[in-house]
Amino acid sequence: MTVSIKLFLITILMFATAALADERQPDPFVLDLPDLGQPVYLAAAAGETDSENPAQSEKCLAFAKDPNADLGEVIHAGCKPTLSQMSALMDNPLGNVAMWMNQYDSYHIKNDANGAEEIQGNYMGILQFPKGISEDWNLINRVIYNVASAPLDQDKLDDLSLPSGGTLPEYINPVSGSPALVDVASGRTTGFGDMYYVGLFSKKEPIQLKNGAKFVWGVGFDVGLPTATEDVLGTGKWTAGPSALAVYLGHKWKAGALLTNYWDFAGDSDRDDVRLSNLQYLYYYSLSDTMSVGAGPNIIADWEQSGSDRFTVPVGLGINKTVNIGKVPVRFGIEAMYSVHRPDNIPGTKWDFRFYAIPAIPSALFGWMK
Repeated sequence: MTVSIKLFLITILMFATAALADERQPDPFVLDLPDLGQPVYLAAAAGETDSENPAQSEKCLAFAKDPNADLGEVIHAGCKPTLSQMSALMDNPLGNVAMWMNQYDSYHIKNDANGAEEIQGNYMGILQFPKGISEDWNLINRVIYNVASAPLDQDKLDDLSLPSGGTLPEYINPVSGSPALVDVASGRTTGFGDMYYVGLFSKKEPIQLKNGAKFVWGVGFDVGLPTATEDVLGTGKWTAGPSALAVYLGHKWKAGALLTNYWDFAGDSDRDDVRLSNLQYLYYYSLSDTMSVGAGPNIIADWEQSGSDRFTVPVGLGINKTVNIGKVPVRFGIEAMYSVHRPDNIPGTKWDFRFYAIPAIPSALFGWMK
C-alpha cells in the first residue's frame, strides 16, 4: 500500500473522530477581533456562562442564530462570527473573506504507452482576498505559488542531447525503442514552480434564488509568471488568458466551476508553446454546518496535444471540516480523484490524492479590502 493511500485512510479516521467529537460540543464563537474601536465579547453557548466576558447583547445573540448574517455587520456591531458562519462564508469562493489555501497534491502518473508509473508532488499556496472597487463590485484576487517535486533529475536532463528543435517537454514518450526520459534521467528535482495571478470581478451581493439558495459569478483574467527554479518544474513562458467562475450555494448542495486559460505570449523560445485550459468543477454536500463531502477535480485540456491525448478528466470524492485552531477557523480536507479519461500516448495523471488546510479571516477586519 502506497504512503499516499495510508495517509488518506489515516486522515479519514481523524475526520470521523472529529465528527463524533463535534456532535458532543456546542458551536464555539471564533476570531479575536482586536483594534476595532469598540469592545468585542465572546458569547457563551446556550446553557453556559463566561466569567471573563459580560453577557452578550440581544443583537449579538440574534446574529449568532443567523447562519447567513452579514459578517461585516456582525463585526461592526462588536460581535463575533460563529464557526458555522465562517464555514458558510468560506463556501463562497467570491465571498468577503481572506483565505490562505494550502494544498498538496500527490499525482500518480502513468504512461500507458510503456506502463511506466511515477509520482509527482506539488504544494500549492493560494492567497485570496477581495478588494472593493466600487459600491457594488469586488475584485477577487488570487496569488498562486507552487513548490513542485518532479520524478526527473534536472542535472541529468542538462547533460542529455536534445532532439532537433531543441525543445524539452516535461516527459518524453519513447519512440522507435528509445528509452523513456524517466529512465535515462531518473531521480527527483524539487524546487519553486511557476506563479500565477487570477483576478475575478464579481458583484458584492449574491443573486438570491426563490428556493433560498444563492448564486455567485465572476469574470476576469489570469497571468502566469515563469518563476520556476528548474526547467522541469515550469513552462519557461509568460501566459495569460480569460477566467470565469460560477457557483450555486444551496442549503445542502454547493456546485459550480472555475475556468482558467493559459496561453503563452513571451518567454523562452526553446521551450514548448503553452495552450492550456483548466476547468475545476466542484460539488459538495453539507453533512453539518461545518462538515461537507464532495470534491473539486480539475479537467485539463492541453491544446498542444492531439486527439484524446488532449484531455484528462477526473472524478473524485472527499471530506472536509472547519474547526478552530486557537481563535482562527481553519478548514481541513482530503480528496481522492481518479481520471476516467487520460492521454493514451503520453504520460497522464491516473490518481490524485489531495490534502488541504485553509485558514480564513473576514475581510471586514481589513479596511483596505473594502
